[in-house]
Amino acid sequence: MDLRKIKKLIDLLEESNLAEIEIKEGEESVRLARVPKGGVAISAPPPAPLQLEHTPRAAQPVMPMQSPVEAATGGRPGNDLPAGHVVRSPMVGTFYASPSPDKPPFVKVGQTVKQGETLGIVEAMKMFNPIEADVSGTVLAIQCESGQPVEFDQPLFVIG
Repeated sequence: MDLRKIKKLIDLLEESNLAEIEIKEGEESVRLARVPKGGVAISAPPPAPLQLEHTPRAAQPVMPMQSPVEAATGGRPGNDLPAGHVVRSPMVGTFYASPSPDKPPFVKVGQTVKQGETLGIVEAMKMFNPIEADVSGTVLAIQCESGQPVEFDQPLFVIG
């Protein structure tokens, strides 16, 4: 393989966010891998085969599975929730009621909202995801505080 092509591949690797690149041309091949600055590339030995040992256990009673809502409400779904449409968290993250700490909340209890209107934000992995109303109606309840961690499927709002 031509040295100029290899230099171009090196430049391509440096300009991109690729960790490694391998090119085959006929029977020749070139593999380039990025090494972190100040680091040393070390090839790790292959992992040892995993050996599992089976030990029989005494039978344990099977407990019915609970949803996150049931677990949070002591096994009683809908506990302390007013009748209405429940808007749930689509992910695990941190709930925020307003776009920033110095701004007013998106919605308040008693406020009328339209379908698609932003009710709050769930931040997950540095991404801010708007929580939108599934239905139009009046906000009957807000189930969490701003800055509180939330679980997947946790009730956030009740709209009536």
